[in-house]
Amino acid sequence: MKFIPRIAVLLIITMTACNKAPQYDTLEDYPVYDGDDLGLTYTKEFSVFKMWSPTAEEVKINFYQFGNGGKPMISYGMKRGVNGVWSFKNNGESSPMYYTYQVRQNGVWLQEKPDLYSVAVGVNGQRSMITSLDETDPEGWENDKRPALDNYTDIILYELHIRDMSIHETSGAVNNGKYLALTEEGTKSPNGLTTGLDHIKELGVTHVHLLPTFDHKSIDETRLEEAQYNWGYDPLNYNVPEGSFSTDPYDGRTRIKEFKQMVQAFHKNGIRVILDVVYNHTGQTEDSNFNQLVPDYFYRQRADGSFSDASACGNETASERLMMRKYMIESVKHWVNEYHIDGFRFDLMGIHDKETMNDISKAVREIDSTIFVYGEGWKAGDSPLPDDQLALKANTFQMEQVSAFSDDLRDGLKGSVFEHEQRGFVSQGGGMKESIKFGIVGSTQHPQINYEAVNYSNAPWASEPSQTISYVSCHDNHTLFDRLKISNPEASEKELIKMHKLAETIVLTSQGVPFIHAGMEMLRTKNGEENSYNLPDEINQIVWTRKEEYEDVFNYYKDLIALRKNHPAFRMPETEMIQDHLEFLDTQGENFLGYRLKDNANEDSWKEILVLFNGSDLNKTLTLPKGNWSLVGNGQVIDEKGIGRSRFGSLTVPAMTAFILKQN
Repeated sequence: MKFIPRIAVLLIITMTACNKAPQYDTLEDYPVYDGDDLGLTYTKEFSVFKMWSPTAEEVKINFYQFGNGGKPMISYGMKRGVNGVWSFKNNGESSPMYYTYQVRQNGVWLQEKPDLYSVAVGVNGQRSMITSLDETDPEGWENDKRPALDNYTDIILYELHIRDMSIHETSGAVNNGKYLALTEEGTKSPNGLTTGLDHIKELGVTHVHLLPTFDHKSIDETRLEEAQYNWGYDPLNYNVPEGSFSTDPYDGRTRIKEFKQMVQAFHKNGIRVILDVVYNHTGQTEDSNFNQLVPDYFYRQRADGSFSDASACGNETASERLMMRKYMIESVKHWVNEYHIDGFRFDLMGIHDKETMNDISKAVREIDSTIFVYGEGWKAGDSPLPDDQLALKANTFQMEQVSAFSDDLRDGLKGSVFEHEQRGFVSQGGGMKESIKFGIVGSTQHPQINYEAVNYSNAPWASEPSQTISYVSCHDNHTLFDRLKISNPEASEKELIKMHKLAETIVLTSQGVPFIHAGMEMLRTKNGEENSYNLPDEINQIVWTRKEEYEDVFNYYKDLIALRKNHPAFRMPETEMIQDHLEFLDTQGENFLGYRLKDNANEDSWKEILVLFNGSDLNKTLTLPKGNWSLVGNGQVIDEKGIGRSRFGSLTVPAMTAFILKQN
């Protein structure tokens, strides 16, 4: 690495003579930098470093030979520029090297921290890396293409944790627990069933949703031989992949290349990739990268000046402040452009303001109109920003192409996630019928919904069905199988499986965007643990012998997904189309409902489709609409050619079972 000490001395002299920092009345008064070159701009001839810290008295940049250990090789003062930006230019080749920033504030030197805009880091993310990202592209990366997508309602999401999918010995993977495991084709379970990437492809989902895969704090990447586990909702460096999933966390280029290889493999197999992002809080507060480089600015504060905490993790970021909004927008654009990411799931999206979420949606869709943005439309605690400004579920209709999870449907199906013994529609719980109907129409306006009887929403919150994520379980709380065991202690395994299938049948036949928790297609269990975010592999891992044990369940879900993909009536893109083509039947009983998809809904090849859900513990009989009907789903199998004889007149639906019929 070549340095020019004479220039460095001049910079330090300049800094010493002009170290009085500007003063601002409020954090909102901080200047905004409009440039797109914060962070490192690297060429083989020179490197330019820019960071934003308006109230700093001095800033220095420290250079290291390695990503951890040792003292700085040399340090330079950075030059104050306009709008709070500090810069340093180093002439000559400087890759691969590592660097940190350090800020003097109120006469005190704060902690060394990596560049907030780091695109590569050393082990444990403590130092930024100087490198050319072109060197991290796998072979053929320039030809990588997103799989085709016509409408958001064509999406079927599959939520997974990188490590969970391949860490168990039954996965058949070579690179257990790593990005590369999800590039391996031909992996098999002990009895020869598909695992990993091939399993996901066989299941038929369109998108994988990766639990946080940016660089997070909890895992010590220098001790990977020891047992460590975390979901990753403790952000450290937002623009860099997590190192513990790579084969070499010490070389910052390895994790980048292997992440790209994983995305490339998914795309090659017709599967898009969603990144779970956690911009709502940081893993540290006072000691965070944000707070040590620009004290207080990136966080919201209470009236007394303390950090507010709507995340219940110690802090909440201030997306409404223009430089935080800019950071979020530029970060997601980096993931789209550099890693070919196809969408984003925003953790606790309800902490962010609506304007920021709309700006993010617009920014990524300007790159590719098919990129999908969704999130949790709630927060975990009080926020100083008023609710009418936040990206809460109730405000979804005010956002453009931003979708939210339907906890209405989730808890309507199985009971409240906060009351573990409560039962839902599929397990003979009372009062859930309208909530299920609300979920079926994708949280949109429909004349046959009594909104006053919906569990959490007294009005439609989605403008279009694509704004609703339909689901019954995810990484949070119990797996569906474990939850049904807890709330139905007297039920046999056969009955639990019937409830499980009924719940997921409702999800996969509802309008909106369906979401599947990885492993539920083989009745995934976490041994009854509710919150497994830092529990060992023994709790979190996918055990692939369960696919062998419950192969009939897997096949049912696989065929159900194929049914949805083959029949556009189940994925109508417009609210008006749902109002015109989806008609609920007049069914009696708390846990029995049905509806018709009529008149070749969404240009479906089937003119009439009848869907019946019996969540009670009794068989239910109803009079069929006129005509002859073929049963294509009976709760055990899906067969589009028809199951058994034609049906007309009346029909009996067994307890805890979904029936799907087409009119002949």
